[in-house]
Amino acid sequence: MTPSSPAPSTASRVFLVVLCVAVVIGALVAVFLVLEAQRAIRAEAERVTAATAAALSNSPAVIAGLQAASENKDGAVTATLEPYATDVVDAADLDFITIMTPDGIRITHPDLARIGKRYLGTIPTVAHALTEEFTGTLGPSVRTISPVTGSGGELLGWVAAGVTTEAISDTLVRRLPLSLGITAALVALGVGAALIARTMTRRIAGDLPPGQLRDAVSSYESIRTLGEALRAQTHEHGNRMHAAVALLELGRTAEAIEILTETSRQSQSLVDQVTARRHGDPAVGALLLGKASQAKERGIDWRVRIEPSTPRTPLSPVDAVSVLGNLVDNALDAAADSEDRWVQVSLRPSSDGGILLEVSDSGPGIPPPLRERIFAQGYSTKPADAQGRGVGLALVRSVVTGAGGSVTVSDDPTMFSVSLPATRTRRSQT
Repeated sequence: MTPSSPAPSTASRVFLVVLCVAVVIGALVAVFLVLEAQRAIRAEAERVTAATAAALSNSPAVIAGLQAASENKDGAVTATLEPYATDVVDAADLDFITIMTPDGIRITHPDLARIGKRYLGTIPTVAHALTEEFTGTLGPSVRTISPVTGSGGELLGWVAAGVTTEAISDTLVRRLPLSLGITAALVALGVGAALIARTMTRRIAGDLPPGQLRDAVSSYESIRTLGEALRAQTHEHGNRMHAAVALLELGRTAEAIEILTETSRQSQSLVDQVTARRHGDPAVGALLLGKASQAKERGIDWRVRIEPSTPRTPLSPVDAVSVLGNLVDNALDAAADSEDRWVQVSLRPSSDGGILLEVSDSGPGIPPPLRERIFAQGYSTKPADAQGRGVGLALVRSVVTGAGGSVTVSDDPTMFSVSLPATRTRRSQT
């Protein structure tokens, strides 16, 4: 059997994600710059043609020429206005200027053979300027036609100034290197950012693939919360033992026995619930015992309800301790800020044969707009120096969804509900 190739490390995936984002952003910027340049060039062509046509329609030379043309002196007018129109074309970087009679007969044109023929384009029915794109003798062009009027307001003729779309495209091509240069610079910055992100991720995660990295975080969170729970339990038992020894030294045997009996009774009650399950988890049981001591230290009423018929969890002991421990820690923190301090843990079968874990508390609750954000990596309502800031609930959701379950939040009282399938689902370590 051919061994499967190792999964890409988290650092490599981070590098690829950042690089892909940079390339996509670069491509989008390139498209935007090209479209914006095309729009700007076309707008500039419309502005120049409109300004040139308006200026020529008010030119004394053009007005005089068209007045002469109305007296059947077309040949002389062409000889006078054609050089004038050619000079303006060169100065304004246009492709053509056509001066024509009121009915659209050309007096000037870049192609002398077309002088005396009808103008190809829209001639307004009233004397006002018009900008359009039209295909004429020089091909598609952006053009503006403007009326030439006499001193009495009579229409003497028209002036059309235009730029071919081919010339507009040539201008766009000349501007492309700048757009491509900006895009290349953005992609280069993205590559640099991807390399930095990979280096920083590798320093933290080494060459672990994402699945193993999540397991490592889960193991750390599991050890942390279990350690805190056992520390609290040890501390409580130590205090009770010191008190009992002191009472024995004072000869107050009955009181010493009462303290030791009460300690045993409280612990045994929780042990009985944990061990009553057909598929108990010693790590979870130890965590609940420790958290009970932790709750007592903080003056919080600790309530646990475990139904014996609860099936086996699909989570590993490490993941189970991590999920339950983080939910309980959050509940203890929330309940500590309320007057009626209590935390309740419920573990029972769900209606579909799976497992339903519920952790509720007497805390102030979570506003609806934040109920999704609290599961985001890095988000936390705790102080900035709180241990594990922004990791716990994100890890809880990752572990639960990886096992095929779900996490929901409800209010009144605040309750985190974890639904898990009864049978273990195989999670890919990639």
